[in-house]
Amino acid sequence: MRLEELLQYDPITIQCHDNPDADAIASGFALYTYFRSQGRRARLVYAGRNRIRKSNLLLMVEKLHIPIEHVEDELFVAQLTPAPAALLITVDCQYGAGNVTGLPAKEVAIIDHHPTEITNVEKSEIDPHLGSCSTLVWSMLREAGYRIEDSKVGTALYYGLYTDTNQFSEIYDPLDMDMRDAVPCEKSLITLFRNSNLSLQEMEIAGVAMIRYIYNDDYRYAIIRSQPCDPNILGLISDFLIQVAEVDSCVVYNEIGDGYKFSVRSCVREVQANELAAFLAEGIGSGGGHREKAGGFINRALYENVYPTLHSEAFFSQRLNDYFDNCRIIYAEECEIDLSDMRRYVKKPVHAGCVEAAKILPAGTPVTVRTLEGDVDMTVEQDLIIMIGIKGEVYPNRREKFEKNYTVTGEPYRLNRVRTHGKDGLYEPTIRNRATGEVMKLADCARSCIARGGAQIHAKELTERVKIFTAWDEEKYMLGRKGDFLAVRCDDRHDIYVVERNIFYETYAPA
Repeated sequence: MRLEELLQYDPITIQCHDNPDADAIASGFALYTYFRSQGRRARLVYAGRNRIRKSNLLLMVEKLHIPIEHVEDELFVAQLTPAPAALLITVDCQYGAGNVTGLPAKEVAIIDHHPTEITNVEKSEIDPHLGSCSTLVWSMLREAGYRIEDSKVGTALYYGLYTDTNQFSEIYDPLDMDMRDAVPCEKSLITLFRNSNLSLQEMEIAGVAMIRYIYNDDYRYAIIRSQPCDPNILGLISDFLIQVAEVDSCVVYNEIGDGYKFSVRSCVREVQANELAAFLAEGIGSGGGHREKAGGFINRALYENVYPTLHSEAFFSQRLNDYFDNCRIIYAEECEIDLSDMRRYVKKPVHAGCVEAAKILPAGTPVTVRTLEGDVDMTVEQDLIIMIGIKGEVYPNRREKFEKNYTVTGEPYRLNRVRTHGKDGLYEPTIRNRATGEVMKLADCARSCIARGGAQIHAKELTERVKIFTAWDEEKYMLGRKGDFLAVRCDDRHDIYVVERNIFYETYAPA
């Protein structure tokens, strides 16, 4: 669904979910501003028994001049002037779901970032991979050619993402990062909102939660179930909990209307919080973030279908035990892999992309390359070659090594669309000059090249999860899942790594 398709309607009512949070308010405000700029009569509303009372939200509405109204269900039609809405758009929620009052309208549309609950509304744009509905709205506005220049709208969207991702610690989609970096934002207002976020009642919730914990001495993890509260309070509790000397990783969660929200922390290299969050939510929700801080959401309907008799505390304990029990850790520098059950393979002459960094930016420029798998920070050097692999992954190379292993072709480079571990690979890597903020699509700067092939490896299919601390990175592990391939270079027994299953067969052939 594109926003231009909705311009045929007038008037338009934009509805946040009941008890709206910052993300819902921001999403609705941005849409309100867009439709008003296009000459449409627009209105921003929310319903339900409770009015907005949280101090940070009241400040947000006041300082950003957001024209949001509270309406009562039975009075809605009478309150509408001059006529009932030709179109009702629900934002950060789905029309007909339990967290939003059903208001009358001639036509309905949905814009949301939560897992799909409602399937009978034709005009729907739902993307549960995103950290906030604010990001989805920003992306749709960008596709419509609408540039956000109003800092009040930009600040609202920034704060919507900030609150829904626990102060950006649970960002894991590159589009969320793009929005955070792109919108005009009054940072002083963000500071004001952030420091008005905790009520006395929430302080009590945090205090009570921290004295009721589950602790596993074998794996040094802790679990806390909190009373219902703002998602940021989960982050506050987990930030405190991870500072306990005996706790290496922790999960803090609470029950919300349609499932469970959880926050993850880790302070050891063997557990990356983003990977643990994704593991906990696998098949029943979504999770991700950063290596030390992450979080996620578990959909109630999916959870009850898979775990019909398991209460939430038992679920988190069971999943955490599974996480630690069924995973092998390999330290490549110290390990000698048994090759007796591994087959020999040879690398194919596969296509890739290459960018001579110093040709697009001056040497010494700090840059961030953003990919579907995360951000890669580097500094431009004269011999730096930025490679784009067959799944869109980005990694640095040196000219001497590049010229030894690759041949540049005269063909234009085309980015492959390879699905990896449930990700569609539809995000094109970008390169951002951290000094100026300028952003370019990496593929537009790339030339096509072909790996010369011939390098040989030993490899076997994994039957368990594996974490590998490679010889070239002893701080961050490569994760291998069942069905992926464990690989060892024939000429270096300590060069151990993982190749994802669908990439392996495109890259290697039996020797």
